[in-house]
Amino acid sequence: MAKFERHVFICTNERDESAARPSCLPEGSKKLKGAFKDALKDAGLKNRVRANESGCLDQCEHGPVVVVYPDAVWYGFVKAKDVEEIVTEHLVHGRPVERLRLAEGCLNTEACPHRKGGKQK
Repeated sequence: MAKFERHVFICTNERDESAARPSCLPEGSKKLKGAFKDALKDAGLKNRVRANESGCLDQCEHGPVVVVYPDAVWYGFVKAKDVEEIVTEHLVHGRPVERLRLAEGCLNTEACPHRKGGKQK
């Protein structure tokens, strides 16, 4: 079998409800892995793209979070209904789904407005 061309990492981290930051699992990220696996199979990408569960990706305020590598495209607030669009547009046609893409100013920075409270939907 050839190596995978891309990996889709889905954060399934879970923190205690009293934690200072939220976590992705309670937001439905576990369902996303199954949805990605099904959509990848349907698109004929099963042997080219791998859906992986991940621990914390440190984008907690944007959960559920998905990142596609080696493209380094980060998606936030992903729902099961978004999976087919990500697979079709990004993984088949090479066009990241901009409406779900996390802003550069939110990646690995304390300056992200979502870290100061509230969720962007």
